[in-house]
Amino acid sequence: MLTSVQKEILQSLINLYRNSEGRSVKGEEIAELMKRNPGTIRNQMQSLRSLGLVKGVPGPRGGYKPTIKAYHTLNIQDTDKKSQVPVYKSGELVKDITVAKIEFTSIPHPGECEAAIKAVGNIKTLDLGDKIRVGPTPVNKLVVDGVVVGRDDMDSIILLDTTAIRSIPKKRVIEVATPNLITLDGLSTIRDAARVLSTNSIEGAPVMDDGEIRGMVTLSDISRALAESREEMKVVDIMTKNTITVNEDLMIADAIEIMNKKHIGRLIVVDPAGNARGIVTRTDLLDKIAGLK
Repeated sequence: MLTSVQKEILQSLINLYRNSEGRSVKGEEIAELMKRNPGTIRNQMQSLRSLGLVKGVPGPRGGYKPTIKAYHTLNIQDTDKKSQVPVYKSGELVKDITVAKIEFTSIPHPGECEAAIKAVGNIKTLDLGDKIRVGPTPVNKLVVDGVVVGRDDMDSIILLDTTAIRSIPKKRVIEVATPNLITLDGLSTIRDAARVLSTNSIEGAPVMDDGEIRGMVTLSDISRALAESREEMKVVDIMTKNTITVNEDLMIADAIEIMNKKHIGRLIVVDPAGNARGIVTRTDLLDKIAGLK
């Protein structure tokens, strides 16, 4: 059974080692993080080494490294960076913190749900009342929003009063995309393009030429052109070139990430040969997540 000090030292070692890119961690670094005397850290390290929780590295660049047993003892999974679960505070990524486990501690009534977040990193940067978002998790893309209502620094646990819990379905974009593409001719007038979009109750459509995608035109593009008295211009003159296409097997979660990064609201879905199969919009994806589609 570890003492509270030993547990805190081991937790601090793992936190520092995560960001050291394989470099061993010196006792002074742990002491500085914990605000304790370096001598205390060295004395406790002897016990932790005898328990098989810490490995000592000799030499000028030496120090300490946690063992696999250390991760298991603190109930932390030793994962690579690709599978780490991020934490956001007020919309900004919190550096040096990732999530090892999410447990929903109580779901007694609708609208009342608490989640215990087992974290790896310096959780002291999170205060009571902070609004945070946890996730998405690597497998089921679970995202938890909530307000910090408790914090256990010794066991590195954050208690959240959750405000939203959602999971992105493990579906491909082709399962959500609208088939039978409505397309525009690049040589059509802007007024003709507006009529096509309005008649079909859509916000945008790809511009095609000989079966190839040349660009994208949206109602916003048309409205901007009309406001600038450019109604006689052709579709090809106002279209957005370099339209983003995605493979039909792309997962919904990845499509959302592309839309967010590119600041766009629709993607053309193509088959492996590059042939257009349909179009998927931000609304399509949101409806799928909400279970409306």
